[in-house]
Amino acid sequence: MAHTAFETSLDTLLEEPKLYCVSLLNDDYTAMDFVTRILIEVFDKTPDEATSIMLRIHNKGKGVCGVYTYDIAELKSQIVSQKARELDYPLRVIIEEMPS
Repeated sequence: MAHTAFETSLDTLLEEPKLYCVSLLNDDYTAMDFVTRILIEVFDKTPDEATSIMLRIHNKGKGVCGVYTYDIAELKSQIVSQKARELDYPLRVIIEEMPS
């Protein structure tokens, strides 16, 4: 059976959105309790999850905070950057596309 233009268009509309990984990078200045608080407030982590991720960031240099659609990932990145700037922390956030 041949696909009509409408069927092909509908298939395209139903594709899953791409997902993006939001990570924090370690630095020598941002307080560990600030990072933990960010993980709880912005990324909805439990205190135990936040502590575990914060320690991964501290020990490995990078920690994944969550996986989101691009708009949500970008919004969370902007919120973290703004909160860090308000306290003069150089905390860096990166957004990376998840492999398909």
